[in-house]
Amino acid sequence: MHFEASMLRFLLLWLLVFCTAFSSSSARPPPFAMRISCGARDNVHTPPTNTLWYKDFAYTGGIPANASSTSFITPPLKTLRYFPLSGGPENCYNLNNVPKGHYLVRMFFGLVNQTNFDSEPLFDVSVEGTQICSLQSGWSNQDDQAFAEAIVFLLDGTASLCFHSTGHGDPTILSIEILQVDDNAYYFGPQWGRGIVLRTATRLSCGTGQSKFGIDYSGDPWGGDRFWKYIKTFGQDSDRPRSTESSIKQASLSPNFYPQGLYQSALVSTDNQPELTYAMDVEPNRNYSIWLHFAEIDSSVTAIGQRVFDILINSDVVFPDVDIIKMSGDRYAALVLNTTVAISGRTLTITLEPKNGSHAIINAIEVFEVIIAESKTSPEEVSALQTLKNALSLPLRLGWNGDPCVPQEHPWSGADCHFDSNSSKWFIDGLYFLDPCGLDNQGLRGFLPDDISKLSHLQSINLSGNMIHGAIPSSLGTIASLEKLDLSYNFFNGSIPESLGQLTSLQILNLNGNSLSGRVPAALGGRLLHRASFNFTDNAGLCGIPGLRTCGPHLSAGAKVGIVLGALLLLLLIGICSMCWWKRRQNILRAQQLAARDAPYAKARTHLSRDIQMTRPYNNHGHSRTAAENGPSLLS
Repeated sequence: MHFEASMLRFLLLWLLVFCTAFSSSSARPPPFAMRISCGARDNVHTPPTNTLWYKDFAYTGGIPANASSTSFITPPLKTLRYFPLSGGPENCYNLNNVPKGHYLVRMFFGLVNQTNFDSEPLFDVSVEGTQICSLQSGWSNQDDQAFAEAIVFLLDGTASLCFHSTGHGDPTILSIEILQVDDNAYYFGPQWGRGIVLRTATRLSCGTGQSKFGIDYSGDPWGGDRFWKYIKTFGQDSDRPRSTESSIKQASLSPNFYPQGLYQSALVSTDNQPELTYAMDVEPNRNYSIWLHFAEIDSSVTAIGQRVFDILINSDVVFPDVDIIKMSGDRYAALVLNTTVAISGRTLTITLEPKNGSHAIINAIEVFEVIIAESKTSPEEVSALQTLKNALSLPLRLGWNGDPCVPQEHPWSGADCHFDSNSSKWFIDGLYFLDPCGLDNQGLRGFLPDDISKLSHLQSINLSGNMIHGAIPSSLGTIASLEKLDLSYNFFNGSIPESLGQLTSLQILNLNGNSLSGRVPAALGGRLLHRASFNFTDNAGLCGIPGLRTCGPHLSAGAKVGIVLGALLLLLLIGICSMCWWKRRQNILRAQQLAARDAPYAKARTHLSRDIQMTRPYNNHGHSRTAAENGPSLLS
């Protein structure tokens, strides 16, 4: 018996260890989180939670500065980054390596802590090309307006957060948070999806307590560390606070993971004011998703039917006969009700009207503006515009940061956009860099890159009145939709590309006032008879059409290349021959010098040989005889 008990305890111990190990291995990993301290040169840890904030090096432009905090809820960071208008009307943080998912994105604003920055800037904020916030005067004195927040899907591995100047001061950004939440967080019905952005309009914790973040509530990190603004009353003598220390069931559940502490305080109506009413300002003609939180924590209500009330939104009943205990299943149990309504006016009013029992109760309120996410510009065209920006040395004042077409309230200066409903993308159909007032040009000094042909939907290009140099790229001839091309009064050189003759839609072509040369393509010359307006004047080297000088013998491009190669070959041959002649000449001179040096010795040898010949005996006929004639020598 004792052995069996020991074995049982042993097996139970191993089962406990196995279950613990399995539970640990199958536990959900922590959500992705990135927090940036704007303007910081080093990573920062902030108390009391030792939260890590990364420095913002290389994410954006702008100017770092010391920060002046605007609210007690603002992260305790000492720096910010501001964006003067001279650097462009749009400035963005572009963050890479963000895992695909659903995110709560939050940006805190601040004031520059310098004597000449005492004004409160007003500007617009967009996330992934969708405008989510337009700061209003007085925001620096309101806790829930010291930041902008939205719940969005980030699906391409990047996050783009932009700040748009509205002419009322320089945008100032204190911090950025990108916090992953559950993929199904705040699902509100069939319209919910990846094309929806939920902008936080308000988030209230009712009753007693303090304004808190999720981390202060010890909330689950998958809840996104939301900020809950404490509100102790909806109106004077209209309600009374309630609170409890009891645990709340069904609170921190997927996908929203509300903290338990949210349900441990509430507001309850009074005998003098049986109804509970909360009103807030909203944008007209928008849809709002409303989330109402309840838990029966009042000790006077213990059973089903003792508290029943209707919930009205702008006087329309949206939830009749709400009985918290019945709907949640128990006392001290969380209940969340959600509805999405269209608001035509500027006020959203939530009313809790008692039916059974004399009082209504509510624990927390969340209101989100439902925004249809903007469709983005074709990535290939955005890349082409960035190449064009660099090639033309675009002035900083033009900006060209973020998406060129969205938000629609802030398109890029100099770019016209067109939305294609078939592909659900924006395309660029016009480029204009001529100052509309005609007082000055934009000072573009670079060249036109071949990548301009990737803007395949262009109908009009006006780059006149600048200082662009180099050749006209032949790739322009591939933009079949091009109707107007004005490159006048620049410094373009070389010939007019033959490919421009392929632009059958081209009606206006202004190339006057440049340094072009060569023959005007015959295809362009023929178009002049079809009511096209072409201007080639003030190009001293152009020829071949009426109004220009007569061209000489025309050589094709291949012939010109052949002539150049032949001339180079001839020069090379002449150089080789000249080198050979010079070498031969040097050899001859060297031989002559050697001969002149050896001449005395050669003369001396010649005289010696002659003397020897003269001393030899001669025969009777006066000739010397050879050895054969004299016979063999006699040896004594």
